[in-house]
Amino acid sequence: MPDVSRTEIGRRMFALQKEKHVELAIEKIRPNLGSEWKRLSHKDIEMLKHILGAAWVSIDRPTWEKIAFSRMSSRDVKDLVAIGTGSFTNEIDQRTAVEKATSIMLKTNENPL
Repeated sequence: MPDVSRTEIGRRMFALQKEKHVELAIEKIRPNLGSEWKRLSHKDIEMLKHILGAAWVSIDRPTWEKIAFSRMSSRDVKDLVAIGTGSFTNEIDQRTAVEKATSIMLKTNENPL
């Protein structure tokens, strides 16, 4: 068995945790969108995962746990996909993309009037 440094093990565990939390968020988003979810392409879903992962790295855990992913609208998801695409293609810098995405995600916690 090859030697793997503790640092590399830590990186891999962090990546697995990020992936797990992104998948859990997707599982909460999908039912609320219903048939709209089926209209998202594979690339759209990958860009959504990309921006959710970037946000997960930047947001503190208690805040992440409070995000109401199940309340996200189709418009919210489309906006996140667009931000993720911009970030992935470097049209939007990572920090700005995460700030925009976080703003959309945190808005789901607001109580409707």
